[in-house]
Amino acid sequence: RRPPRSTLFPYTTLFRSEQVKKGDIFVVRPGESIPVDAVIIDGSTAVDESALTGESIPVDKVQGDTVSAATINQSGFIKCEASRVGEDTTLSQIIKMVSDAAATKAPIAKIADKVSGVFVPAVICIAVVTFIVWIAVGKSFGFSLARAISVLVISCPCALGLATPVAVMVGNGKGAKNGILFKTAASLEETGRIQIVALDKTGTITQGKPKVTDIVPLGCTEEELMTVACSLESNSEHPLAKAITEYGAKNNVAAMPVSDFKAIAGNGLSANMGDDELIGGAFKFISSKIDNMPSDVGQKANELASQGKTPMLFMKNNKLLGIIAVADVIKEDSPAAVAELQKMGIKVVMLTGDNHRTAEVIGKQVGVDAVISDVLPDGKEGVIRRLMEYGKVAMVGDGINDAPALTRADIGIAIDAGTDIAIDAADVVLMNSRLSDVPTAIRLSRKTLTNIHENLFWAFIYNVIGIPLAAGCWIPLTGWTLNPMFGAAAMSLSSFCVVTNALRLNLVNIHSAKHDRKNKKIDLDLKEFSTMSQTIIKTINIEGMMCPHCEATVKKILEAFPEIQEAKPSHENNNAVITCTAEPDMQAVKKAIEDAGYTVK
Repeated sequence: RRPPRSTLFPYTTLFRSEQVKKGDIFVVRPGESIPVDAVIIDGSTAVDESALTGESIPVDKVQGDTVSAATINQSGFIKCEASRVGEDTTLSQIIKMVSDAAATKAPIAKIADKVSGVFVPAVICIAVVTFIVWIAVGKSFGFSLARAISVLVISCPCALGLATPVAVMVGNGKGAKNGILFKTAASLEETGRIQIVALDKTGTITQGKPKVTDIVPLGCTEEELMTVACSLESNSEHPLAKAITEYGAKNNVAAMPVSDFKAIAGNGLSANMGDDELIGGAFKFISSKIDNMPSDVGQKANELASQGKTPMLFMKNNKLLGIIAVADVIKEDSPAAVAELQKMGIKVVMLTGDNHRTAEVIGKQVGVDAVISDVLPDGKEGVIRRLMEYGKVAMVGDGINDAPALTRADIGIAIDAGTDIAIDAADVVLMNSRLSDVPTAIRLSRKTLTNIHENLFWAFIYNVIGIPLAAGCWIPLTGWTLNPMFGAAAMSLSSFCVVTNALRLNLVNIHSAKHDRKNKKIDLDLKEFSTMSQTIIKTINIEGMMCPHCEATVKKILEAFPEIQEAKPSHENNNAVITCTAEPDMQAVKKAIEDAGYTVK
């Protein structure tokens, strides 16, 4: 029986998973299956998640981590609090996605449906005509009837009807085994036709968690620098601070207690450690605290920044201790995944709200065709809409800010480690949260589509050859006749061949790029999209605007400049806010406004 919800003691009796309610606390011993989705509140272990993700390597779990139903606790004794039960568990949702996808029809199935709709009446008509023709040419009633019956039994609408759904079912199952979930049959079909892939940066190309990448001690040991940094940053909730404290914890660096802690927004931190004053922060902030900043320190900070890293300087009692650089590092498989997509003839674009310099560095590291940065969530949706003018577009993302773009794209692909809203907005979900599964999903879709074409070809060609043979069209030339029993056997064999061909998908190595084919080349120059990265917002103070008519005049003048995407003049505020795709010639802008009778201050 289930004990009271407040108890923290393990069960002493067996229970069924349907008995567990949200908020209940239960224990899982080594070797036992986890009954529902839950959060570990005590203990640590390694969990075999192969039933959900296909990954054979157990995943380490500690207090605060989530565990899923149907996974197996391999090593530790853990105490968990149920978070999702019944139909809300990850396993149930996966089962529902796969069953829903198998129940839907792919667009290509419409061809078979149309043919099947007229197939049976057409075959009956052919049988009747066959009987009449043979009677008319003087054959016996029995002979003519045998030919008509042969036409009826050899014709196979079953093969046409099975051609698409069987391949879709097998393709969906193959994807689910490899952690790739297609929500509908249409998404399984369309994924293989993708010509452009837009990738979010944070959490998709990169790990989404800042990590310490460089430690540069100056006049002290690395341990002393890390001790000061950890002591200072342990009081901050900033993601960069968390990266430093996590690095310190992994390397057994003890954070010392501090007092009088202060956070200077956008600059850095300060605190006292005993009698010592500690300060840490950005290069500009630390430079203001030191009279003569060594030039080589500035060069090193700039070098790290040019690599897309965030350099943080630390000092103790006005003495500079060193630099610690933190960055959101790319996933190990990201460069290889991008290269695979490009070998398929697919254009790869990185779409991010991050600053241009950092985005360019990440883009070069993974080898994308274009980088579009400084893009807001609604801006991402707009970029996807423009890309769709050139071909089929897939958007790959993981955050709430990616949801509009995921919905807009022809195919939205969500990383499962992302937010629920992104997963709900997507057409395909990658359970393993690996970018390398994107080319795998496209490859599986292409193989499934090819298999459907093969099935349809066989179903059509079988009937095209078999029906004339059964009707006796070859008798005048070769003397061949078809016994109705052999016609019935051939009909069964046709359906068997279609199903067997679909089952061949289980033997396909969808991770191998050996037989990848390139898409048809699309007429797309990504340079124009790269310029969208350089979004610059300026405010121009203008005197002389008296009314909305003046605003319209100034707006027309400003938006005549190709670099100015949008202008919002205000006669009440005496200014104009302009959004630019590149740095405009401000002298020319000033002259154009003043030529119209206004004054630029």
